[in-house]
Amino acid sequence: MFSALEVVTTVLVGLMVGVEFAVAFVMGPILDALPDDSRQMGHAHGGRMLGALMPFWYIGSLVLVGVWAGTGWHRDGSGLVVGAGVLLLVSVVMSVLLLVPINDRNKNNTPENRPADWKEQLKLWQRLHYVRVAVIVGAFTLLAAALV
Repeated sequence: MFSALEVVTTVLVGLMVGVEFAVAFVMGPILDALPDDSRQMGHAHGGRMLGALMPFWYIGSLVLVGVWAGTGWHRDGSGLVVGAGVLLLVSVVMSVLLLVPINDRNKNNTPENRPADWKEQLKLWQRLHYVRVAVIVGAFTLLAAALV
């Protein structure tokens, strides 16, 4: 049963890393290459769609890592799991305090009502997102290392 927890948690975090990596390094550049109206509408739609899913994924991953750390405290690699949990907690705090407020402003924008600084807001979100991706890649790496 414990092995299943380890594998499910690692896969769930790994999939989250993959999605966030694709947002940063695939979808972002694709959307940024579009004309302004399409670019802004694409980012807004992505913000609505992923903004509805990602809170559950981030919190769920953090809870699973917490369960893994708590139930496997006596096992080898438990320090790595705790480290992964700390990094996931950092990613959640970053998201709530820094990224979500920008996303919440952007997701309801249209070409008719977007603020004059919408491009700067998207650039700030993207820079913060790169940091968040690095943090969750670190968490995933620690979880993978804890498995071996």
